[in-house]
Amino acid sequence: MKYSKLSLAKEAINHKGFIKKIPDIFRMIKMWRKGTYPMKSIDIILPLLGVLYILSPIDLLPEVAIPVLGVMDDLAVLYLVIPKLIKEVDKFLLWEAQQKYSSGETKIIDAEIIE
Repeated sequence: MKYSKLSLAKEAINHKGFIKKIPDIFRMIKMWRKGTYPMKSIDIILPLLGVLYILSPIDLLPEVAIPVLGVMDDLAVLYLVIPKLIKEVDKFLLWEAQQKYSSGETKIIDAEIIE
């Protein structure tokens, strides 16, 4: 069974509506860079580095040399990165809603998504 990085990435990003949240991710990064959205740098940089690692042709364990383990390291990174990125986007969406609809009395400092 042959796996490609592209097919693995497609499978992983189907996780909990990731595709629908891509515009929100770009909006969150834009607002964070402007200084409008308060967020720790590490909370966005690590997930983005993980996504870049998946998309890059350079691997610690290349698929050509070690077929099974080469795919497993990509899956492990996706397993760690996608939920963290979605959690950060959900926090951003809560913050954005609070900014839009709040009368100034309520503050969302750190939100937790409960399923």
